[in-house]
Amino acid sequence: MQNVDIASTRSFDESPVRPLHIKAAIGGVGGQFCDGYVLGIIGIAISLATTPLGLDALSLGLLGGAALIGLFLGSLLTGPIADRFGRKHIYRWNMALFCVVSVAQFFAQNAEQLLVLRLLLGFALGSDFVVGVSLVAELVPRRFRGPLLALMAVAWTLGFTVSYIIGYVMQSMGDDAWRWILFSSAVPSLLVLLVRQGTPESPLWLMKKGREREAREVIERLGGGELPTVEKGVAKASWSQLFSREHRRNTLVGAVFYTCQVIPYFAMSTFIPRIFSALKVEDSYTGGLVYNIFLLAGSVVGLMLINLLTRRAFLIGTFTINAIALFVLATWSGMPAVYVVGVFAVFAFVMAGSGVLEFAYTSELFPTELRASGVGLSVAASRIGAASCTFLLPVVMERFGTSVAIGTCVAALVIGAVVCLLWAPETNPRYVR
Repeated sequence: MQNVDIASTRSFDESPVRPLHIKAAIGGVGGQFCDGYVLGIIGIAISLATTPLGLDALSLGLLGGAALIGLFLGSLLTGPIADRFGRKHIYRWNMALFCVVSVAQFFAQNAEQLLVLRLLLGFALGSDFVVGVSLVAELVPRRFRGPLLALMAVAWTLGFTVSYIIGYVMQSMGDDAWRWILFSSAVPSLLVLLVRQGTPESPLWLMKKGREREAREVIERLGGGELPTVEKGVAKASWSQLFSREHRRNTLVGAVFYTCQVIPYFAMSTFIPRIFSALKVEDSYTGGLVYNIFLLAGSVVGLMLINLLTRRAFLIGTFTINAIALFVLATWSGMPAVYVVGVFAVFAFVMAGSGVLEFAYTSELFPTELRASGVGLSVAASRIGAASCTFLLPVVMERFGTSVAIGTCVAALVIGAVVCLLWAPETNPRYVR
């Protein structure tokens, strides 16, 4: 009987898990932990830096939103670069920028210097969102892709939660506590930087560029298998391609669903102090911890559900549940405090659960040659929404009341549900034939 090379009869995308897969997974998950940590740590840090740096309300707002602005720019600009020149070098070295800037924050002497550093960190965040998701999605076996990308979302939430705890523990370190808190993000960044060294380029990207020999070398390191069949010599990646007849529907879905998720997420975060006041909760740390526990629990459950549900059902269902929850909160005047907590818990749990799709679904919406650009555009659009709600929500609440502000969040959720119902494609490998 003739021997058959099993590896040569299957696609590399179906290979068993190898150490290099695990290395890529740890690097991607670790990067998202750092992303969540960097964004989460700023709140308690600037509250402690208010007096030492003489921060006024405008400075606090700018510092709080600086990373989001930088993230918008980083995700928008990095996508086309990664699609044109490759993923691995950005993936390997953007954590070095994380680490250097984290250390530099310790030496900031005024609000202006800290603002520039937070913008730089945000830019690094944006590049990591784009390149980390794209490269990991193109290296790991297909059957693990959805759960792994969902795990990256869990890692982001975990980083956000851990930063809150670390900041609380370190706040008693004296007048320079805020410096040490911001400096602390250098530690996980350095560890992830070391893990990412040696991560190879995406074989799919290499094949798209006609670099078959290099693609074969990477595939052999990943466990072997057939070279992917791709169209060679494709046009250079550009934003205009995302809006071509072939891709514009997926581009619209990616940008809209991501944006409609983050608007109520950031907006409801603003309501936390109001809920504490209504419940006469004096220990804000405990309240914040409860909030983060529901977020973390929701992201874990989302990870468990990511491959069991269709992507469409997951999207439409979570948008609908949260729209109903916030509609009740907006229209029920004088709601008992315990019900307010219950509604808020449902919102946090479901929102975090649906957040796993921000990593898995966006990467699945675009082909290899446009994946980084498409993910980058989706992230950038979402950060426009996040930044807008951060700065505009207080104005809406002051002029029109809290119910109207919550109603705006309901509108965003309804728009997300409708767009996904009409146009969202199904990408879960278990349901795509």
